[in-house]
Amino acid sequence: MAIRARDLARGAAQGTARRRPAQVAGFKSGNEMAALAASQINFHLMGYYPITPSTEIAELLDEMKAEGLHDIAMVPADGEHGAAGICYGASVGGGRVFNATSANGYLYALEQMPVQAGTRMPAVLDLVTRTVSGPLDIRGDHSDLYFALNTGWIVLLARDPQAVYDMNIIAVRLSEHPDVRLPVIVAFDGFFTSHQKRRVSFFPDREPVQAFLGPRPDFPHALDPQRPITFGPYMNDPDLINNKYQLHLAMEAARRVLPELYAEWAELTGREYRTVDLYRMEDAEAAVFLLNSAAETAKEVADQLRAEGRKVGVISLNVLRPFPAEEIRRALRSVKAVLVGDRADSYGSCGGNLTHEVKAALKDDPENRTLVLSRVYGLGGLEFDPADARTFFEAALEAAETGRVAVPFDYHGASPAGSGQGLPPGLPPLDPEALRLPLVQVKEDPTGGPLQVEHAPLWAFRNRPGRIAPGHGACPGCGIFPSLDQFFRAISGDVVVLFQTGCAMVVTTGYPYTAHRVTYIHNLFQNGAATLSGLVEMFHERKRRGEIQVRDDFTFVMVTGDGGMDIGMGPAIGTALRGHRLIILEYDNEGYMNTGSQLSYSTPLGHMTSTSHVGSHQAGKWFHHKDTPQIMAACHIPYVFTAAQSYPEDLIRKAAKAQWYAQNAGPVYGKILIACPLNWRSEESMTTEILQAAVNSCFFPLYEIEKGKTRITYDPEALGKRVPVREWAALMGKTRHLLKDPELLAEIEAEVDRRWQRLKAMHEHPLL
Repeated sequence: MAIRARDLARGAAQGTARRRPAQVAGFKSGNEMAALAASQINFHLMGYYPITPSTEIAELLDEMKAEGLHDIAMVPADGEHGAAGICYGASVGGGRVFNATSANGYLYALEQMPVQAGTRMPAVLDLVTRTVSGPLDIRGDHSDLYFALNTGWIVLLARDPQAVYDMNIIAVRLSEHPDVRLPVIVAFDGFFTSHQKRRVSFFPDREPVQAFLGPRPDFPHALDPQRPITFGPYMNDPDLINNKYQLHLAMEAARRVLPELYAEWAELTGREYRTVDLYRMEDAEAAVFLLNSAAETAKEVADQLRAEGRKVGVISLNVLRPFPAEEIRRALRSVKAVLVGDRADSYGSCGGNLTHEVKAALKDDPENRTLVLSRVYGLGGLEFDPADARTFFEAALEAAETGRVAVPFDYHGASPAGSGQGLPPGLPPLDPEALRLPLVQVKEDPTGGPLQVEHAPLWAFRNRPGRIAPGHGACPGCGIFPSLDQFFRAISGDVVVLFQTGCAMVVTTGYPYTAHRVTYIHNLFQNGAATLSGLVEMFHERKRRGEIQVRDDFTFVMVTGDGGMDIGMGPAIGTALRGHRLIILEYDNEGYMNTGSQLSYSTPLGHMTSTSHVGSHQAGKWFHHKDTPQIMAACHIPYVFTAAQSYPEDLIRKAAKAQWYAQNAGPVYGKILIACPLNWRSEESMTTEILQAAVNSCFFPLYEIEKGKTRITYDPEALGKRVPVREWAALMGKTRHLLKDPELLAEIEAEVDRRWQRLKAMHEHPLL
């Protein structure tokens, strides 16, 4: 917690305090304070990619951008790795750069982190801490933070929303100090700090912040043709060790510079920080050592125990890199026992990273006899409440009183499985004969033309059991599951599904329950196709070796959506080029709906999302949507198709073809337009009309590319049903603003028509 300067009058009397700029009080969350600080810093650029719980920072900044409240160039990446690359490129260009991420997003960007530090490029990254998958958990612990420790980045810690604001501003000065020149992470707890509101103080405008920061130093950059520079050369020994030694010296310089910046910030704001935060440690005999928000909970309990006459205190950090070892040694020299809590484990080492670093620091002090207990706690967002803090204090007090540690290391809050307790049962297996009802007939054309498909009436498909059970947690009106149900009922035999992260995954697999009636696998956004390709090849290899006895009519389907074909595009293309026999099925809801309706590359131009706001300075998304079917078709796979939730017979025919090609020829890609009433800001009852308007406007044409030949399967022009894009836009709240912008609407209409005319030309050409 930041400490309010106790006696401003005394400083004024001594002539050391200057007149402080006015501040205002408010009630804000950590993410709100991060966005506010970023807007007042007015970074040149933010590269970002949505991931819970850090996404809100980019959302808030985009909303401010739409109203002209800052000048930051907001660049949405195709993944966190790309976002880190965008930020590195921008920092090489000599500007101030900002990013925010969490958990696996940080890990996906991890290889870029030492590049930024090793080339000494200043930048600020807000790490809103969250559990690293797997299994997937979107709530907070420090498993991502601990991966940052060896990247060469300075790491500041912010225990509450006030500290988030302060540390972000201080981070810029620290990063740009000529003796430091290192990127800085500001880490704060996901949800506990990022989303909970606290009383805060801040400057009402950016002038005091700009005065504190000053202009960015004129470090070497890539935009001066008169000073050509090689950034990131190939470097072997003996030079590399010198590079790393210089990075070490820079980190040591940060150890010296940071207290100076803290003192300058205290003079400006009245809020004082120290590298090590000590609470009631003056005569403490037992202490707990915790990072960020948990330390604030422990302070309340320390007060209670002090009232009981027990000498306890709390020690925490405001900086994790460089590690303040000397300050920790001084703080613990007279403490008999300290319990170090780690919100992540370093598996197999009998303690988390913080424990080992504290122990290492104390080992270098020959006068220190402090006993150290280690506990892993709070994983996956598990609450750390006053009762837990009291348990920690009691363990430390017992060690202090007895002079011995009964349990050096343990997990706190875990519930081990009982003897004989296995995995929770899933849903019962489906009737294999019902899965093979002859509802669809697929025949090859003897002349090599398109497959011929005949199918039973739509009502008959209800006799084939659904592969996804009811009872999932999707939003009312969600189009994912009607469309998946249509698709899966159209294919026969055994199915294995892989769902990438997204709405469909999250709402069907909340442990210990599942809505899947077939074998289901999850992997992250960026690697689903590669994962399923490995499973496909293992299936064929184990069958070849005679190790498994299963039917041949297995179908492997990857379900993706919510922008999964942005971050997962590379592995999907690789899977397609290798020719694995599987189906990649994308549901297109035109955004990252699982993280709060951020723009994806499938979001159309001008559409409003939580990262493409509409305001006086911005009119929704600023670039056209990605044509993923054409990208996948360029891989020359056997079958590519588009479909829409509102045209079930077209989808059934294409699903049957998809299964035939996946079993007999190679990979298939399909894209289904589905409704998202919540984030489209539309009425559920309007879903069919909206989807049909998207198709009839030719924004989302229905077609297939079979063995390289394009065929339009529904032509609104030939049927006299084509409508202007305006009619489609008028049906959704997220696009209604376009009706007031005829110039932008005309640009969208022109691009839709260009793509439609190109598609018609391909349809008519014998080779396309």
